[in-house]
Amino acid sequence: MALRILNGFTKSLPWPPYKKIGAVCLLAETSDGLLLVDSGIGLQDYHRPSRMMRDFMNVMQAIRDPEIAIVRQLARLGYKPADVRHIVLTHLHLDHAGGLPDFPNAMVHVFQREFQAWKHPRKLFEIPYDKSHFAHGPRWSFHQLEGEKWCGFDAVRLAGLEPEVWLVPLPGHTSGHCGVALQTETGWIFQCGDAVPVNLDLRPGMVLFYRPTIGANVPRLKAFAKAHPEVRMIAGHMDLDFFLEGGLSRNQRERT
Repeated sequence: MALRILNGFTKSLPWPPYKKIGAVCLLAETSDGLLLVDSGIGLQDYHRPSRMMRDFMNVMQAIRDPEIAIVRQLARLGYKPADVRHIVLTHLHLDHAGGLPDFPNAMVHVFQREFQAWKHPRKLFEIPYDKSHFAHGPRWSFHQLEGEKWCGFDAVRLAGLEPEVWLVPLPGHTSGHCGVALQTETGWIFQCGDAVPVNLDLRPGMVLFYRPTIGANVPRLKAFAKAHPEVRMIAGHMDLDFFLEGGLSRNQRERT
């Protein structure tokens, strides 16, 4: 599977590590066309942002450049919106699902529990769902656990796609938050979303600081990282150097 790591949204963190970071989106070739993991924020968020998005951008000191939108990046790579057949979401927060309206024909894969969290939010971090991102009526594909496993994790394989793509529930940031595992020609890549600190920095101090926002998955993910160094793990947000370096394996050195 040919795979690209793209930055779907640039913001500044008002807390450690106090730097500009990007939102990790993955672009992969599958047996059924292009697949995106997360979509960043979209063109409407730059041109006609909702009140929630305007406030979010102000607080996060976002870079307001529509050329960052994934649909514009794909155009520069020679792709049309219709070329994206599948979008797999770690969760439905505005900075991960904002690009959905730019790909109205894509099948949008989401964990059933996450969709229910959007419909009936019960936690503080289930509030930042922007309904404008779903107003176009996405082609939803909902997934539930059915007894399958990926590397010891309860998981759901997306049927009909090759190479393998798995939703791996990692609740905490939201009730239905998931990681996404993709099989590539050089091994597995595991996008952990917002279940881990920025930059996949698993040092105790950073984990303790981020614990209220990311949930309780870090001990298991840290043990998994040590047991499976062949799996390339990535956080949902990485600093900009990561993208400038082409998404190289610097995170493999930091997850200790």
